[in-house]
Amino acid sequence: MKSKLLDRIAMAVVISTLSSAGVSFAAEGDGKPREEQKRDQHERQREENPRPQQKAQSAAKEQKQDQQHHERAQQKPAQEQKDQHARQPVQPERVERQSKQIQAQRVQQQKQEQIQQQRQRLSQQRQQELIRQQQQRVEQYRRDLEQQERVARERAALLERQKRVAQYRFQQDYLARVHQQQIYLRDHRFDYDHDPYFYTAPIYRYNRGGRSYETNEYGAKTLRQAVNYGYEEGFRAGRADRDDRWGYNYEDSYAYRDANYGYSGYYVNRDDYNYYFREGFRRGYEDGYNSRYSYGRLADGTPSILETILTQILNFQSIL
Repeated sequence: MKSKLLDRIAMAVVISTLSSAGVSFAAEGDGKPREEQKRDQHERQREENPRPQQKAQSAAKEQKQDQQHHERAQQKPAQEQKDQHARQPVQPERVERQSKQIQAQRVQQQKQEQIQQQRQRLSQQRQQELIRQQQQRVEQYRRDLEQQERVARERAALLERQKRVAQYRFQQDYLARVHQQQIYLRDHRFDYDHDPYFYTAPIYRYNRGGRSYETNEYGAKTLRQAVNYGYEEGFRAGRADRDDRWGYNYEDSYAYRDANYGYSGYYVNRDDYNYYFREGFRRGYEDGYNSRYSYGRLADGTPSILETILTQILNFQSIL
């Protein structure tokens, strides 16, 4: 009995001792977590309630980020537009224009090559034939010029009686230019042996009076000159008749009847030159008399026929 009592007392002491130790351990064990909890709570409070300086820094940072985001948003459409423009295909009109230019250059190059091929010397017999024809034309033209001087003097006297001052002045200027042409023909010594006209084959065909003719680039240039000179002189003659208040009549002009200004007797027949000179003269007279430029234009103070009209008048056909 006594032994059991002692065992109970001993057990109570042990239990009491263990209970005291457990409470102490728990207190010590809970002490450390409580300090950490306090620190965590303090950190959370500081994050949730930052100081004024930290608030300002955070607000500035957020504002800067918002501004950068806004700038990137603005730059993006501009860059996209730039990229889209770079990816945009070339306009069809531009491509077509460039294609036409390239094609025109090729055609011109081919013509030049063809002309070079045609510049091979003609036979010696053909060259001599062309030279004889040329010499006969020049000699005949020189004789005709002397006869034209007499006709011009008679025409000038008529204009004086009619008191057509402007037309008389125009005719005198025209005769002065023709006289300079006579001096050139008288003093010039033509080199038949080295002139390329006499060994260059024809490259153009043209029609006049129902007949077909052929010529090379030098003869074609002379006929173009005939139309241009005709237009220029016709414009002056028409303007003179308008200033004199005279009736419209281009055939009455001495220059139209003569139609030799600019002709040297070389490369083409005089009849061909006269014909194309008068074609230009008629159109120039109409423009000058009516004070307009339906067939030509004013270039550096000198009336000049339009290229499109010139092409229509000559109507050269390539024979290459």
